[in-house]
Amino acid sequence: MIEKKDIELEKAVLIGVVTQDQDEEKSKEYLDELEFLTFTAGGEVVKRFTQKMAMPNPKTFIGTGKMEDVRQFVEANDIGTVIFDDELTPAQERNISKILECKILDRTNLILDIFAQRAQTSYARTQVELAQCEYLLPRLKGMWTHLERQKGGIGMRGPGETEIETDRRIVRDRISLLKDKIKTIDKQMSVQRGNRGQMVRVALVGYTNVGKSTLMNVISKSEVFAENKLFATLDTTVRKVVIGNLPFLMSDTVGFIRKLPTQLVESFKSTLDEVREADLLLHVVDISHTNFEEHIDSVNQILDEIDSKDKPTIMVFNKIDAYEAEPFDEEDLVEVRTKANYTIEEWKKTWMSRVGDNALFISALNKENMDEFRKRVYKEVREIHVTRFPYNHFLYPDVEDIE
Repeated sequence: MIEKKDIELEKAVLIGVVTQDQDEEKSKEYLDELEFLTFTAGGEVVKRFTQKMAMPNPKTFIGTGKMEDVRQFVEANDIGTVIFDDELTPAQERNISKILECKILDRTNLILDIFAQRAQTSYARTQVELAQCEYLLPRLKGMWTHLERQKGGIGMRGPGETEIETDRRIVRDRISLLKDKIKTIDKQMSVQRGNRGQMVRVALVGYTNVGKSTLMNVISKSEVFAENKLFATLDTTVRKVVIGNLPFLMSDTVGFIRKLPTQLVESFKSTLDEVREADLLLHVVDISHTNFEEHIDSVNQILDEIDSKDKPTIMVFNKIDAYEAEPFDEEDLVEVRTKANYTIEEWKKTWMSRVGDNALFISALNKENMDEFRKRVYKEVREIHVTRFPYNHFLYPDVEDIE
């Protein structure tokens, strides 16, 4: 955990709503996630405000009374940033900025900012800048006076601070240029993928912060960057892995998240080509998260958008070491025990083991049940490989014979 004495965190307030489509429990969970996003971006959440309403106010997102409460709190506590859990319209953003007189961000802007921090390669930076420009374009009219009051910090990376005095025409030209640049890099990456031959390709997919990079490090014996923050990995990393003398390619992809900005889905679709072209998906799930089922649904929805939902998939339930037991439920674990006493056999008796009839339970961090993981992956990869190269099936032993 980052200590405040080491890094001065930006003070922020979160705002969410409780509606017919989003009850109190779901609103709280979204705000929990928004707080983690804020921390990842370099902020400290001082207070949350929520309001029950049939639908968000078209002018100020929340009601005038609640907005006045927020304004007073912001003024009294020297708050620099107010973050809304849903995407604001350009008009809402301008109206709120006039009332609160501080930096106004929404979930989309915050995620874009984190991506701007995390982008390490030219390709990732180009994709993020394209998404930022497309987000910025309809907001140009009211952005400049708002941005002139704030210097740096969360939400101010990328084109927002360098293009303050530009107009729509220049931003559109920039968008066109970035799209051309992405097309050029896409062609180069397509050639690279083609040069890999017909090796079986396995892709790790899943919600952000479920342990994909940690699992990648364990299985490939490499050092892919892993951190307990959201979106630690942006660029797709590909490693050659060998199990039972059978080589294949494994890729670690960007994590997904609920309410993922459409701009990012579009600009990062080319990055997800590794998923589209994979022969086998390993859908990694953080089983210790209270709402991992919703995470599974969110990932499946994005996989559907990129035409990859029907690919052969192994569900990998990770972080079994961190699982916290709920009160006893016959639909859950067969026996009530402490998390330290759950065995793999007990995990296999849960309903999770029947998801897709192809589930594994592991702890990548503690390397628990990794032997079964390797054998299952080997079995699936071998079947694909033998179909592709039937003449050399004798080179690779059956799964029972590998160590």
